[in-house]
Amino acid sequence: MPDRSEHIVIVGAGAAGLMVARQLARAGRRVTILEARERCGGRINPLPASEFGYAADGGAEFVHGEAPITRGLAREAGLTVRTIGGAQWSFDGTIFSRENPREPYDEQLHAAVKDLADDLTVADFLRQHFAGPEHARLRHAVERMVEGYDAADPARASTLALRDEWMNDGHAMQARLDGGYGGLIDFLLAECRKSGVVIHLGAVVTAIEDSESKVIVRCADGELQDCDRVILTVPLPLLREIALPAAARETAAAARDIGFGGVIKILLRFTRPWWRERRRELADMLFLLSDETIPVWWTRHPDRHPVLTGWFGGPRTAGLAHLDQKGLIDAGLASLAAIFGIPREEIAQDLVAAAAANWANDPYARGAYSWATPRTRAAQQILARADGSILFSGEAVYRGRDMGTVEAALASGLETAGVILRG
Repeated sequence: MPDRSEHIVIVGAGAAGLMVARQLARAGRRVTILEARERCGGRINPLPASEFGYAADGGAEFVHGEAPITRGLAREAGLTVRTIGGAQWSFDGTIFSRENPREPYDEQLHAAVKDLADDLTVADFLRQHFAGPEHARLRHAVERMVEGYDAADPARASTLALRDEWMNDGHAMQARLDGGYGGLIDFLLAECRKSGVVIHLGAVVTAIEDSESKVIVRCADGELQDCDRVILTVPLPLLREIALPAAARETAAAARDIGFGGVIKILLRFTRPWWRERRRELADMLFLLSDETIPVWWTRHPDRHPVLTGWFGGPRTAGLAHLDQKGLIDAGLASLAAIFGIPREEIAQDLVAAAAANWANDPYARGAYSWATPRTRAAQQILARADGSILFSGEAVYRGRDMGTVEAALASGLETAGVILRG
């Protein structure tokens, strides 16, 4: 019989929380997960296949780069990770182009970041190396990528953390999970339950207290959990909403030096792929960039589903914080109408399903994912310490290359479990 004498409470049933729970329960620990939502998955948010024609993702969608843990877990679950291809198009307000706006300057950009020794913000880097009017287009393209791809603020984002992305032209290998990330969450959830993990949904943690020999976790509904350790896997902004003992509160304060970005995501399903019909050159389009209100769009290429996904990341998303789901969908339709020169009503009449989320307005996320500032690595070292009964885990704590991804969340969960089991 496994020893269940040590009780560990995990706050949050996202990718990190489920991964650490599975590892600990397999090793014989007694594990309870407290999840504020009425579902598991956190910022992985599956949408009904009946609405979109496939298992769409309202949150995390792409598998970025090599992602060995994600891919290994997918193999365990019998899921397929499919590499995707396609062209990136841009619309400058007049013409569509496959040209990368940075391309004429890439050699200079690469030379400037290659030998960068001391970190500085992206905004400072651009001011130091590309301040002249002749580089206005380059500055705009870099800022758009930092905001749109990394959901980061150029005034705070680390240049060194983004260097690999830039040297790669911002195009690491992209893939998707057949059936979406929901299948991975379902697998982890089944694994947890099989190993005896107890999961409480709708459990909003408000405070964690140290007693003489135990840790007490308090929930908004009055529920109490006594345990030996607590692992906090919640998004960074939520750490400020949980009352913590003094030592843990001091550790959590390091999160101020880690960026956390807002993202608006809009999914629109149409009766047909009208964008390919109107512009045949877009037949291979994967991404489309513009300067419209919703500036980034992507297709399901090479799948033939007539769905366009809109994306708006970074600090400027605060300007749309007042919009509800309908308002966001309207903003998406208006952006497409402006890009393609079609009346909004004409596009809307082909719309058969839509969903939209401003993740900054989600009470259990307060944003989408983390990004690095010049002070982030030091902050992560503080948060990753395991010198008390309260530990921190999740994509923001991960010190590897792919911070801010599902891979980072899974890796952090594995690391946290390893620290406990080795200790």
